[in-house]
Amino acid sequence: GTPADKRRLLQAHAGHLASFVASPLFSLCVFMSKSVRDGERLRWRSDNEKSVLSTNFERRGWTRCDDNDWNVYWASPHTIKQIFSPDNGIRLSDSQMVNHFPNHLELTRKDLMVKNLKRYRKELERVAAERAISDANQRNSTSDANQRNSSHGNTDQRNDLDLDFECIPTTFILPADYALLAEEFRRSPNSMWIMKPTSKSQGIGIFIVNRLSQIKRWVAQRVNATAPKDAYVCSRYIADPLLIGGKKFDLRLYVLVVGYRPLKVYVYRRGFARFSSVNYSYEANELDNDLIHLTNVAIQKHSGTYSHTHGWKWSLEDLIKYIEGTRGAAAASQLMESMGWVIVHSLKACQNSMIHDRHCFECYGYDMMIDDNLKPWLIEVNASPSLSTT
Repeated sequence: GTPADKRRLLQAHAGHLASFVASPLFSLCVFMSKSVRDGERLRWRSDNEKSVLSTNFERRGWTRCDDNDWNVYWASPHTIKQIFSPDNGIRLSDSQMVNHFPNHLELTRKDLMVKNLKRYRKELERVAAERAISDANQRNSTSDANQRNSSHGNTDQRNDLDLDFECIPTTFILPADYALLAEEFRRSPNSMWIMKPTSKSQGIGIFIVNRLSQIKRWVAQRVNATAPKDAYVCSRYIADPLLIGGKKFDLRLYVLVVGYRPLKVYVYRRGFARFSSVNYSYEANELDNDLIHLTNVAIQKHSGTYSHTHGWKWSLEDLIKYIEGTRGAAAASQLMESMGWVIVHSLKACQNSMIHDRHCFECYGYDMMIDDNLKPWLIEVNASPSLSTT
């Protein structure tokens, strides 16, 4: 078919990214294998040898290629940067799509995600304040009784806004926000904080602190170091995580965005929970025990009790069944809805910053934690999530 035909084919079936095959592996095949008009097979290219890609693409009759005559390119972030660099003069045709947005870091780099979420919250608060002023002006023309009732109603609305939007723990970007963090330490001297480099993954460079002197020492070491220095995010540690069998866990959800304007999102129903291999402890003498505090597979696989069969994982379906059994169906349903809103808020937060290119889609790996009150917290968003089962 013509490039326009192929483009329509890709767009028409983009929604299938949410309809993965029922197998242990996460199927990323999302488009039809043949052109609607003349049966021409789609051509795909990849920078990485991912069996889940090749298996599902080939199952649908797609043809792999190594030249530039491709329809779908599963590229690395580095390749994406080259494709969209103005210096290279590359122009994608109407029948070509790639798997990253040009500036996906607005969501997938920890410090930029935090900045966008904070800015988004300020905008929501500004809108809420304007609405409150408008409501107050309207109440001036009503009776005193109506004024009191409306005032109580406004308080509930503000609390709902805070509750619905608060999807990340209190977070500071270091070293820029050191003074703000120090003030927070003075207000809550017994709190724990988790430090993460903004551009690393798989638990690399993460550590937990409970004293301001530890942060001061870290800052001093950075000043004296000659190697390149990553910025860090410092987030209040979620000290009351939901525990199952005494163990902490986090959630991995796969989220597909096929467009930011308008925002079009699909969430894969078969996410999973990743458990630590050691029972949870909040004691200060266990701060350095990564097997307690970090659920990343890259960390847990070094545990003597790690299973390469199930990888200390539960399916999202099993987790929800457990919560239904222990907290009730309504609580489980509310949790799922709350997680959906966390995803929407995070995407809306970076919507205006993201370069919306019609040649792009992106599969994100969302990592969340659930506290003992069944409130989900967004930990980070991964641009190139692992597609293996363990």
